Amino acid sequence: MNGLFMMKKHRSWPIIEQVHFLRRMGELLVRGYPIAAAIESLSIQMKPTRKKELKECLIDLKKGLSFHDGLANLGFHEDLVGYVFFAEQHGSFAEALLEGSSLVLKKDQDKQKLVKLLQYPTLLIFITGFLFIFVEKTLLPRFTTLFKTMNLEENLFTKIVYAFGRFFPLLLIILIITLSLTAIYYFMFFRKASILQQKIKLVRIPLLGHILKLMYTHYFSVQLSFLLTGGLSVSEALRIFESYQKQPFYSRIGKEVRLKLVTGDKFESIIKIFPFFEKEFATIVKHGQENGKLEQELYFYSRHCITSVEEIIEKSLKVIQPILYLFIGILVVSMYLAILLPMFHLMDGI
Repeated sequence: MNGLFMMKKHRSWPIIEQVHFLRRMGELLVRGYPIAAAIESLSIQMKPTRKKELKECLIDLKKGLSFHDGLANLGFHEDLVGYVFFAEQHGSFAEALLEGSSLVLKKDQDKQKLVKLLQYPTLLIFITGFLFIFVEKTLLPRFTTLFKTMNLEENLFTKIVYAFGRFFPLLLIILIITLSLTAIYYFMFFRKASILQQKIKLVRIPLLGHILKLMYTHYFSVQLSFLLTGGLSVSEALRIFESYQKQPFYSRIGKEVRLKLVTGDKFESIIKIFPFFEKEFATIVKHGQENGKLEQELYFYSRHCITSVEEIIEKSLKVIQPILYLFIGILVVSMYLAILLPMFHLMDGI
């Protein structure tokens, strides 16, 4: 009950503040600081509310609460809490904090980049929409009427504006129907499926599915790498995955893989079964087992996965913005010429 109360109380840490806190924690731990001393040192630099929260966290740690539970009570991001949990199991605490904080920071930066990328085009689309409605409903009908009285044909740009005016309501209806069907599917079917089935469905979504596969593969491989580096066997590492119920997806994977290992299946063959992992993951596992450097192979492959995610997001952002601006430009130019060209026709008629 106390933990739940604290979670409700401490949800004001922005993600960037969480990342900086854990990154500095990792840096202090690398220099030999104990966890409690590192927290005390960092709290000195923080505002009074943070000092109070960290003081409560220290009190809980002294009572035997694990550090990852303390962070969960402070409302930290589940990925960061997960990194801390696995770090507590394998001992590479500082490295895991630095790795986790860097990853979550990168994800937050990508999200902010996408928001900034869409802000200006969204504003332009909003303004252009008002202009379009004014032109299409007020100005063009008058020119069209005048054209008919003078036996003049509509120009191409007038036709484009009218065509878009007919197309946009249809597009809006299709969008509303799609969103409604998606919501119905989510609440009636998707939410009731098992966690593994949910992930299998998600990775089938074009583009997003590929990014999710890379993220799932990265997280599983890097945590498994840290656990193996800490001296655990594959079976023991999977038991730790299974025991961490706060991440039900990875907990279920740990259980499924471990049970199949018990029946005699090979690790790489089991990995190949799961469609939410990258196809090369099974090959990496097999190669690592053959050369006796599985933990290193997993770590390097996890870095490859996260690099691939960054490249895909970067390329996608570079494509989205020009398309939005091209669409807005065509619409604005069409409205401008749809008004200007009729004026030239009228002047010629005079």
